[in-house]
Amino acid sequence: MKFASVRLVTQQFEALLAFYTRLSGTTATRLADGFAEVRLEGATLAISEERLVQLFNQGAATAASNRSAILEFEVADVDGTLARMEEAAAEIVMPASVMPWGNRSALLRDPDGSLVNIFSRPVAQVPST
Repeated sequence: MKFASVRLVTQQFEALLAFYTRLSGTTATRLADGFAEVRLEGATLAISEERLVQLFNQGAATAASNRSAILEFEVADVDGTLARMEEAAAEIVMPASVMPWGNRSALLRDPDGSLVNIFSRPVAQVPST
């Protein structure tokens, strides 16, 4: 089995797509009207208008109703990524902080209210000789 993607269902397609392309610094691949993928190393984030889900699976997914999953993105520079998102008026839930396990992390909300964690792992300390 291969994990293919996570799909976000939205009524704010362009706003959500803009948020994730700005966050990732990548260009989305638009596969259909109201459906796109943000292809990243290790995972794909699919974004779909709610109306497309309703065509085939009415009631199966409800836009902007996620309150249990956190989308996590490992980045090289948490502060730089956070600054780029602040320029776009992203909602900051938690400013950049160092977690007890060593990651530097910040939490945002996307336009639909989903929680997004941007983090970087600590640089391994090289023993001195």
